[in-house]
Amino acid sequence: MIVVMKPHAPQNCVDQVIQVIEGHGLISHLSVGDEVTIIGVVGDKSKLADCNLELFDGVEKIVSVTESYKLANKKFHANPSTIKVGNTEIGGKKLAMIAGPCAIESRDQMLKTAQAIKGAGATILRGGAYKPRTSPYSFQGLEEEGLRYMAEAREETGLPIVCEVTSLEAVEVAAKYVNLFQIGARNMQNFYLLKEVGKTNIPVILKRGLAATVDEWLNAAEYIMSEGNKNVILCERGIRTFETSTRNTLDISAVPVVKAKSHLPIIVDPSHAAGVRHYIAPLAKAAIAAGADGLMIEVHHDPARALSDGPQSLKPSKFEALCNELRPLSKLMGRDL
Repeated sequence: MIVVMKPHAPQNCVDQVIQVIEGHGLISHLSVGDEVTIIGVVGDKSKLADCNLELFDGVEKIVSVTESYKLANKKFHANPSTIKVGNTEIGGKKLAMIAGPCAIESRDQMLKTAQAIKGAGATILRGGAYKPRTSPYSFQGLEEEGLRYMAEAREETGLPIVCEVTSLEAVEVAAKYVNLFQIGARNMQNFYLLKEVGKTNIPVILKRGLAATVDEWLNAAEYIMSEGNKNVILCERGIRTFETSTRNTLDISAVPVVKAKSHLPIIVDPSHAAGVRHYIAPLAKAAIAAGADGLMIEVHHDPARALSDGPQSLKPSKFEALCNELRPLSKLMGRDL
């Protein structure tokens, strides 16, 4: 449930409510907004049966939360969250442009790609060091060697870096290098892994599962947040449908739906959604128009020879052209790129 305080309620009134909640063995989450202060209550609310919180000084009303996710719920946190990532942020006025190769292949590749995408307008460098592939015979990634190349690219460009993690061991190693974890679609409901990244203070991009509903996705975010890490960014990357002309079906409606249900930022990955580079630009524009807080675009200097996802990767020059096309639309949406 949520305790909504009256506008400009004195701090001592807020403190009193929190003291009573925690004194009954429940967890309180304070959210101070521009116009209203709310106190989220997590736990068995029947423990408060002997308290009439609605009668406490400064309390406006009590609101029940019927959804199973609490911390990710917009009712718990009325204002949109902005997540700090290195020297940039996701969820603010500036659109996050996350770009880079699907797989880290070499030091030279990462350094060249990082320089090219930064010049084009990227704010975060992505790269896969751990590659969960459909076939066990496909390239599986350079692991820690790849992470070292990413860290070197960050030193040269200043771009924060993000890498997918697939296991506890990967979390422990990547935590020494990255600014941002990514949980891939296959692991969206790997609850053990979600809990592990939740125990860190490193922000997390949580991709939507192949056949996950929005509520299942938000409950997955709840697993991370319930362990103490509130810095979660949602990523829509397409869902599996009957359609075969694209790799997945990009659910553009997920952007406004998430915005209505949650305070967490949401970005869109048109590369994995389309699976075809020619569709990336129009899907990216649709995502920005729908209100997405950023994009994740796969960029490779030589897609024909890419070890992973070449058909959906843009060359650096095409990525730069896409950024230039997106700037007027971003401005129209009140965002900077």
